[in-house]
Amino acid sequence: MLDTITSINSSVNGVVWGPIGLALLFGTGLVMTVRTGGFQFGHFGHWMKNTIGAIFTNKKVTAHTNKEDMAISQFQSLCTALAATIGTGNIVGVATAIISGGPGAIFWMWVMAILGMMTNYSENVLGIFYRRKNEKGEWSGGAMYYLADGLGAKKGCRTLGRVLAVLFSCFCVLASFGIGNMSQINSIAGNMSSAFNIPNVVTGVALVLLSALVILGGLKRVAAVTEKIVPVMAIMYIVGALIVVGAHFTAIPAAFAAIFKGAFALPAAGGGILGYGISQAITWGFKRGAFSNEAGLGSSVMVHSSSNVREPVQQGMWGIFEVFADTIVVCTLTALVVLTTGFVDLETGHMLSDVQGSALVGQAFSTVFGHYGPKFVAVSILLFAYSTVLGWSHYGTKAFEYLFGTKASVGYKVVFVGMVMVGATMKLGLAWDLSDTFNGLMMLPNLIGVLALSGTVAKITKNYIERRLCGRDIAPMWSAFETYQKEEEAQEAAEVQLDKAANE
Repeated sequence: MLDTITSINSSVNGVVWGPIGLALLFGTGLVMTVRTGGFQFGHFGHWMKNTIGAIFTNKKVTAHTNKEDMAISQFQSLCTALAATIGTGNIVGVATAIISGGPGAIFWMWVMAILGMMTNYSENVLGIFYRRKNEKGEWSGGAMYYLADGLGAKKGCRTLGRVLAVLFSCFCVLASFGIGNMSQINSIAGNMSSAFNIPNVVTGVALVLLSALVILGGLKRVAAVTEKIVPVMAIMYIVGALIVVGAHFTAIPAAFAAIFKGAFALPAAGGGILGYGISQAITWGFKRGAFSNEAGLGSSVMVHSSSNVREPVQQGMWGIFEVFADTIVVCTLTALVVLTTGFVDLETGHMLSDVQGSALVGQAFSTVFGHYGPKFVAVSILLFAYSTVLGWSHYGTKAFEYLFGTKASVGYKVVFVGMVMVGATMKLGLAWDLSDTFNGLMMLPNLIGVLALSGTVAKITKNYIERRLCGRDIAPMWSAFETYQKEEEAQEAAEVQLDKAANE
């Protein structure tokens, strides 16, 4: 039975994460880049100013919403999304990409990230535009909503949109237990055991109790925790990685040379062939890039849609920054840590160490921090992986809510918390493989929806640019639904009046 499941899963995985799936992922990012006029390039300063810059200059971005308001702040939505995306993929995934595809895989990871910025942007724009309020008054948005209400509104696509919405939700729920829970917890337990000799059961019990306190408290409590964890874990890891890279700064030029030569399988200076061939570099770069930043999977849009923002493009820009921070910053630093510390032959691209995954990164950190290096990586994985669990708990909740209603989501949360113990104490080889497949299966209906609604994204983007950047007095495109559009316009007018009164 297990052999049959393994065989079927391998075949499906080969499609969703093979040439077909990766080509669809690449193509969607390219299409959205073209249809938005290269927004991530042409408006780089604008989206940086209105994301990371706004954190320090605009109190509205970080200000918590009122207790009676079921939405979360823009900063909380970013932290919760980053909590889910900055995970083991940023450490283990990068190391795996280098081991399997050579240094050149990092270049293709960058390519996937640059295009993925606009895929993630498009998902968030559509998420805000097609979101609805549930029975509790919470915003509910995601691929299932723009598939059902966006794609489903097109002529002859009503049934298709609804079927794809249900399939996406089912795949998301299944993936949340695997890639979003058990596999992450399993990585934590394994690293805690090897680095600090903490029994897996002890780790499991501690994380179950913590998860119950946070996850059962709903999105607001999850967001309150992630907005504290994410900045700390990101800064800690970035500083640690910069110290390691800085200590080996003389190897930085050679590391970048290896990345670019390996990306195109160019001959190395010594005459050898760098890396493992262009196809391997592209495949592993694309796979690990997608695994790391999740652009195209339609996952993070479910938390971005819960933001108190009314401007779809504003939340879209947070999606761009999310991919930038995850891949361009964190993954690149991990790659440089591995490549500058002497564990890869930069002339040939071959590994000089037998260890893999987090152990390889731990060895690289040990060149500066000694025996504390693996411990540093273990703590980083603890924070990265557990924050991923918190983020995915919301994704699964929203998908389950779409399928079975708001009240049923409580039962999902209880089961999700219980699976933490399973993840800590069981061997999860097949479970990991299955969850990876379900993760990829989420991508297919989501990307169909994004491509089908690319014209809508382009119109909303053009509307925003004309209003906000060109100063034209035209009606905003905030919601696909007239009721929500009028509510947002009324709130906007009221806020303008309050600001005028305050300044007089």
